[in-house]
Amino acid sequence: RKDINWENREGKLEEIVKQYKEIAREQGNSYDCVIPVSGGKDSHFQTWLLTERYDMNPLLVSYNHSYNTRIGLRNLRNLIDKSGCNHIRFNTSKSTARKLSKYQLYKTGDVTWHYHAGIMTFPIRVAVMYNIPLIVWGESGYRYKFGMYNAEDMVEFTEKERHEHDMRGLQPEDILSDSMSAEFGITESDLEPFYYPSNDVIDDLDLRGIYLDNYRKWDHIKQTKKIIDEWDFATHP
Repeated sequence: RKDINWENREGKLEEIVKQYKEIAREQGNSYDCVIPVSGGKDSHFQTWLLTERYDMNPLLVSYNHSYNTRIGLRNLRNLIDKSGCNHIRFNTSKSTARKLSKYQLYKTGDVTWHYHAGIMTFPIRVAVMYNIPLIVWGESGYRYKFGMYNAEDMVEFTEKERHEHDMRGLQPEDILSDSMSAEFGITESDLEPFYYPSNDVIDDLDLRGIYLDNYRKWDHIKQTKKIIDEWDFATHP
């Protein structure tokens, strides 16, 4: 959109950054926010922007779905090294990943349910665990890719969006109550990482999840070039 005042939007981001830095100081918390990362181009840029431009100290959080490439693992290590940030990673076992992928392939035709369930749940659980009330995501895909929202909506992360889109409408308890899941050997232990914190816990923390593309003009090519030059992000040959 050419009529968006991005300078004004970035001013709003600066206000948010300042607000949550102050909250962290008041609470004696060394972390200003949580950034969910995979090691990809967007998580490199998110972390670069918040640490280099806004001098924030984020806690980086990853969910490992067990299907990794060599270059992907290299880039995740690179992100931690270049940013100097602390990092928490939850690793789903390969046996769990296989069971859930097979079940979801049969049930929904999509082997990636546990990918999305993990990255849309584990950072929220970590934010609650460490008492960090701000999560910073990159882009809101449902605006850019599907036109569900427009630029004026300034959408933020919600449990409803996570459930209906990222998790294909299936919560862990839905899978456990499905008799078919037993045929694939799925147990409560397999699904434990995907349970979302309660509404009371979320409300007590006053947790907020913002998308950077609401506040900056999102340019994948320009941003990727930036983190290649600045932080040695590796692209596939």
